[in-house]
Amino acid sequence: MDKGAAFKNLLFDLDGTLTDPALGITSAAQYALGRMGIEIADRSTLTWLIGPPLIGSFEEGFGLTHLQALEALGYYREYFSEKGIFENRIYPGIPELLSDLRAAGRRMMVATSKPEEFTHRILEHFGIARYFDFVGGNTMDESRPTKADVVSHVLRSRSDAAPENTLMIGDRKYDVEGARAFGLDCAGVLYGYGSREELEQAKARYIVESVAALRDLLL
Repeated sequence: MDKGAAFKNLLFDLDGTLTDPALGITSAAQYALGRMGIEIADRSTLTWLIGPPLIGSFEEGFGLTHLQALEALGYYREYFSEKGIFENRIYPGIPELLSDLRAAGRRMMVATSKPEEFTHRILEHFGIARYFDFVGGNTMDESRPTKADVVSHVLRSRSDAAPENTLMIGDRKYDVEGARAFGLDCAGVLYGYGSREELEQAKARYIVESVAALRDLLL
């Protein structure tokens, strides 16, 4: 495996890459679906919602119309903004990795499908906001619904970002596909919520199994 240290700019996904949000996301989704009359007895069956845009997932996974999915999203955010946002944990080793990358002169940005308002609160909560030059995400009015929309937004924040010096890091195919839409390579991480098969099929350039392996790749 060639090293990823040549990439000056690093775009990090949030959920499943920097933090493990399973409890908060699945609990918020369980609450939202319940408000829509869809009872989910076991919230652990909802981990597939971590990664893709929620509106599409509500439509495709539960047969909601677009208007119903928007209503469900409102209920989701009602729960998430007060409680679910902090039902979350940072992956061990991530703060140290970010600190060392920063010390090595790397420029780091967040590229997440989560609304920026929530993202800033999470980064501050875990004490890692200071490592990022830019935080890009969706908006509360869903104006950046795809990962490609978010990556485009983030890339506009760095005039020097180019395929040869910028790497996306994420755990799902959406991260790989969003990066590839702009000619960027992606490192897929297996400690999140995507499988090796998913990341291979999406054509991630690198696939690493742990935070320690991600460190070896990037440093």
